[in-house]
Amino acid sequence: MASQSFTTDPRADLTGCDREPIHVPGSIQPHGLLLIADARTLMVVAGAGDLEARIGADWLGTKLPDLLGQDIAALLEAVTAGPGGTVVGQPVTLAGERFDVAFHRAGDLLLVELEPSAAEPIGAGTMLGRLDLLAQGFERASDLQGLCDRAAIAFRQLTGFDRVMVYRFLDDDAGRVVAEDRDPALGTFLHHHFPASDIPRQARALYVRNRARAIPNVDYLPQPIRPESFAGTDLSDVGVRSVSPIHLQYLRNMGVEASASISIVKDGLLWGLIACHHNSPRALPADVRQAAATLASSLARQVRAREEAETYRERLRLRAAEDGLVARLADASELRAAVERTKADLRTMLGADGFALVDGQAVVADGVCPPDHVVVELAAWARLHGGMEPFATHELATLRPAAAVDSGTVSGLLAVPLIEQGATLLWFRVEQVEEIEWAGNPHKAVALTPGATLSPRASFATWSEAVRGRSRRWTLEEIEGAYRLRRTFQDACRSRELRDLNAHLNRTLADKDALLVQKDLLMKEVDHRIQNSLQLVGAFLAMQARAAGPGTVADQLIEAQARLSAVALVHRRLYRDDQIETIDLSRYLEELVGDMKASLGAEWGRRMKVDLAPVLIPTDRAVNIGLVMTELVINATKYAYAGAPGPISIALEQHRNRLRLIVADEGGGKSGVHSGFGSRMMTAVVSSLDGEMLFTDNAPGLRAILTAPLTA
Repeated sequence: MASQSFTTDPRADLTGCDREPIHVPGSIQPHGLLLIADARTLMVVAGAGDLEARIGADWLGTKLPDLLGQDIAALLEAVTAGPGGTVVGQPVTLAGERFDVAFHRAGDLLLVELEPSAAEPIGAGTMLGRLDLLAQGFERASDLQGLCDRAAIAFRQLTGFDRVMVYRFLDDDAGRVVAEDRDPALGTFLHHHFPASDIPRQARALYVRNRARAIPNVDYLPQPIRPESFAGTDLSDVGVRSVSPIHLQYLRNMGVEASASISIVKDGLLWGLIACHHNSPRALPADVRQAAATLASSLARQVRAREEAETYRERLRLRAAEDGLVARLADASELRAAVERTKADLRTMLGADGFALVDGQAVVADGVCPPDHVVVELAAWARLHGGMEPFATHELATLRPAAAVDSGTVSGLLAVPLIEQGATLLWFRVEQVEEIEWAGNPHKAVALTPGATLSPRASFATWSEAVRGRSRRWTLEEIEGAYRLRRTFQDACRSRELRDLNAHLNRTLADKDALLVQKDLLMKEVDHRIQNSLQLVGAFLAMQARAAGPGTVADQLIEAQARLSAVALVHRRLYRDDQIETIDLSRYLEELVGDMKASLGAEWGRRMKVDLAPVLIPTDRAVNIGLVMTELVINATKYAYAGAPGPISIALEQHRNRLRLIVADEGGGKSGVHSGFGSRMMTAVVSSLDGEMLFTDNAPGLRAILTAPLTA
């Protein structure tokens, strides 16, 4: 954040906003009412808002059923003690005004939120019809941008706000307005970027939990919770919760009088927001907010479908281009000739601006490339930096500063060593000078008030920044395509060698074929012996478990056998696959679950459900994730149902450059003792993945979520 024209301090800590306890503001917005009751006795112990005028002077200490005229006990059966436990009650009329009622659970307290109903409530049938019509519009969008454009129009029609923006979070947590629908008299924020500090981390967490909320008037006077001893109550689920003063000033600085935000949550993660602004006070009734949240869920599903379709089309395109190159590479007499006849296609296949082959000191180039001597130096540097593995960067100058001068405007490099030929393939992408429009200068020094209070950004005037030294990123699909191209070149090289040998000496070819067969047999024998050894160890562990009899020792031996099965499966997959550097994690986990079903028995197998999205990942990370999944399933079988079979669900999802592995049960909701070997091993493995393990309430049962980057 930046500030108004007070004293500036460039050392000010921007993370201060991240520590603001916005979920416990101690007050509410004045258009609503809040009653806080003991969840056991239903006696009102605190409240906020104009309760005396609406309910009466004796509201404190009164039972909720007496105040609201509803069977609260029946409603409580549907309100869980965990986060997000919300149930809508029957509307009530207080002092001649109709209020919508919502019940939220916060530990041992029951929070009752009362909010003025819409003057002309929309019937359920009418609202469902509108939502269905808007959702059909989403389905007709041809691509992701068209979908966002339709969404901005749809949410403005639904809410009636002056400006509605579709705001998408980027990889660095900054945001960008990708679509907008507005009153023509207003200025535009379309394509403007907003720094990550504009939406602190704890606010993002609340956006996932509380999907729609509104501020009818930014100049409201907060209504404190009374008595003050309850000011620390968690109001995360309360829609009329008071808003951070910093955020209110932020909106005033934008010239906004009322706002609303609806979360776009894809696969449990915050993909973006529907941000609504109005130039005068405007309420967003509870029924419209609920409808907006429902429409946002439909939008999130369409976003996911568009992104998955885009990834699938990219894979198909790369496969088709590769198939077209295979025959032409194999027909050439030698490597340089093969590259010379296909260099243009090799360049366009991976969307590069330049392509080069470095064979010794010889260079075959096409498109925009650095001078030949620089290309040779880059090939040697890439081999040194990445070893024999493909190496990719979109910021070449940050890794090799000399490249900023030597290679001119080239900023992206994808280098693939051809091990057998001793050559290197290089793809180049030119610098993509990106003109980013920010809503205000994100680099402006942070300003502090005389009292050292962090203030919100005051200026939202368009501020342009030219970002240099970067190219378009190389996608995982493109890097995988480079892997396959290396195999194609290797296969073509072998094909040429075999053709030359066949022309000179058939017997040599026969001997070579015999050697290849012998090599394959040897590999099979090695694989067979390794698998036998692993099976022998597994059988030994099983025998020891049976000999030990029921108890802790037997359970630990069985767990060790399951972990050994995870390692054995990785070895089998590595032998079967040509590409051993990356692996489809979903296929590996699916086979691992199959092994676990067999070892756990038919009853457990029938109750295990699997939903795995295809995710490409380095093999070494797949091994660790397989061990984590094995450990989580073992924990579930041990602790969730007291040893008896019960439902266990396993899911794998990808969100941008991260994956999520979810293992959930519907049992007792405990993960067991956290001091054993398994827990220590899983902690170490999660740490090695740079991941995070989260255990949440599955209502009922336990939900274990591993979040980790796709690559190290």
